[in-house]
Amino acid sequence: MYREHPSTLGRLPGRTWEGSLATRPFSDHSPGAHVSRRLDLRRLRLRAAWLLILPFYIFAAPSAGLLWWGASLSTVGLSLRAWAAGSIRKDRELATTGPYAHIRNPLYLGSFMLGAGVMVAGGQWVFGVAFLVLFLLVYRVTVLREAKELEARFGASYRTYAAQVPTVLPRITPYRAGDSDSPRGSFSRARYLRNREWEAALGAVAAFGLLALKLRLWP
Repeated sequence: MYREHPSTLGRLPGRTWEGSLATRPFSDHSPGAHVSRRLDLRRLRLRAAWLLILPFYIFAAPSAGLLWWGASLSTVGLSLRAWAAGSIRKDRELATTGPYAHIRNPLYLGSFMLGAGVMVAGGQWVFGVAFLVLFLLVYRVTVLREAKELEARFGASYRTYAAQVPTVLPRITPYRAGDSDSPRGSFSRARYLRNREWEAALGAVAAFGLLALKLRLWP
């Protein structure tokens, strides 16, 4: 995406125009289309989150006990997300090791536990119900769309994996793919950092910090 001089608008074939911004159209199976769909889903998740965040902090009624229980639940969620982020090689291979050997969507399960912990700490069950509804609506679309993309990308390997590994409830024994014992499947701190999972940890610290501040200022 780049800015064009107005005099050049309409002169370049194979592009679509909106004002002075030029974007190359993507086919459904191009890498650009894949990125575009990811951005659309990310925007959807962010908008759903902001619908809840502001009123949640206005009406939250935290207590020391609720903060402790909520932080404990969120810590488990963050740990699961960290494990997944350090195990997945995005867009390079099908993730079947680490937490992915037990559940197909550990990042989303971790996100749910993280968000649920914040809701518990906030002490308002109405927002907990709203969070559950929004999460199910938004992530159901995300999971179904990503499953189609993974099947299109990895074919029979993904179908075999999906048939044996649950979407939501983890299986007890780990799934074993043909190369599951390969070192590349182990947790990597560098991969964790490259996937920027530390941002989720910072977000959690900020969320609980604001609740703790509200408890201190308006006990």
